[in-house]
Formats: sequence, structure tokens, C-alpha cells
Amino acid sequence: MCHPVNGRPPAAPIVTGGVAEHGPLELSTADGNRFRAYHAVPEAPIGRSLVILPDRRGLHPFYEALAQRCAEAGFRTVVIDFYGRTAGTAPRDESFDWAAHMPLLEAAHVDADIAAATAWLRERSTDPVFTVGFCLGGSHSWRQAAGDLGLAGAIGFYGPPRFFGDSTADLSAPLLLLLAGDDAATSQAEFQALVAGFDKAGKEYEMHVYEGAPHSFFDVSFGDWTTACTDAWQRILDFTARHGSAV
Repeated sequence: MCHPVNGRPPAAPIVTGGVAEHGPLELSTADGNRFRAYHAVPEAPIGRSLVILPDRRGLHPFYEALAQRCAEAGFRTVVIDFYGRTAGTAPRDESFDWAAHMPLLEAAHVDADIAAATAWLRERSTDPVFTVGFCLGGSHSWRQAAGDLGLAGAIGFYGPPRFFGDSTADLSAPLLLLLAGDDAATSQAEFQALVAGFDKAGKEYEMHVYEGAPHSFFDVSFGDWTTACTDAWQRILDFTARHGSAV
């Protein structure tokens, strides 16, 4: 499990205001899929939007709460679910068997769902859009920087490089990699091989490794990693401010 049942996302170090509105959505893709999503709108927007890609569990309450934390920091936010094609749009609880659905997930499915979420945001705002993902979602977030959505940047926490695939040559937006130094899911050698490819191809990225941090450290229940959570949040704020203003 990427986060414990009692996991809670940390608040940003800078809060611009409350959440003007939040709640569930159903979105449709160009290939006909309907999937669950969740949105949160800031009371005091900062002119940047986020599409959140969750971990392997899909749209879990942890990420609904994270959308609200992002809105408190001024981001207009949508979280997507990965499993609309195989699990439908009904609400789920902790008994959801994500392991039965994850092997059926294809990169093209993720791309179509992110495109729908990005379109939903752009219908409501001209803000630059970033993706931010966690574990499985982290890898797919980085991969979006090689797509054609015109993203301002792509952020990922502890994403296994195997889900990134061979997308390096097509990267056209900057990346932010926030990695756990003691990640049980991915070796540091795998991450080093990934960024070596970025270096060889001359791609723009920033990477920070939180030494000793476990996989899924971005969680209030990991009390020893409060400082790392705050630092990661600040890096997100700085990265999106820098690259959002350049769009």
C-alpha cells in the first residue's frame, strides 16, 4: 500500500486561502471512457492549475484531501482515477482490489484521461497546467512532458522508471523529480539511470532525493518526514511559479 489507511496529505507551507468549492466529477475521454475525478477550486488562485495522478489505488480519499490542500495553496486542481475502463465510476472503499485492475492499465488510457482533465481545467481558466503524480502516477506524470498537451511542467514523487518507458527523446517540458532515498519500490540505481538518459539527451529537469525517506513519505502520518514534506511542497511552489510564468 502506498499510504496507510490513516494517511493524510501535508498542507502547503504557504496557504493563500480556503477552498471555494470541491467535489466529485465524472469526465469523458475522446475514446469514450468515463471515469471518476475530483476537483477543488481555490478561493485565492495563484494562476496555476494541477492535474493530480494518484498512486496505484486510483482515486482514493488521500488524493481528494490532497486536491483540497492544493486549492488552499491557490491551485485549481483535478485528481483523476485510473480505472474507469475496468472498475467503472461507482465509489470505492478500502476493499477495492486495485491489484486486479492495475495490470489492465495502458499508457494510452492514462494519456486520454489526463487529456480530459486538462481540457476540463482549460475550459474554466487560462492558467498554465502542470501534472503531479505519486508512485505509479509519478512515472506517468513525468511521461506527460513528452506528450502534446502543452503542459508547463511535470512533477513526480517516487515514480518507478519502468512506467516512464522510452519517453526521454520526446520530452519538451521541464521535470521535477522528488525521490525517496530509502525507496523500497525502486533502487537509486534505477533513478540514476533515468536521469543519466535525461542528461545525455539534454533534457531539462530538477531532482531532489530525500535521504533516508521511505516510499510515500509525503504523508502527515510519516511524522519523521515533516521537514521533507515541507521542502517538497516548497519545491512544487517554486517550480510551478518559475515555469508557469514562462508559458
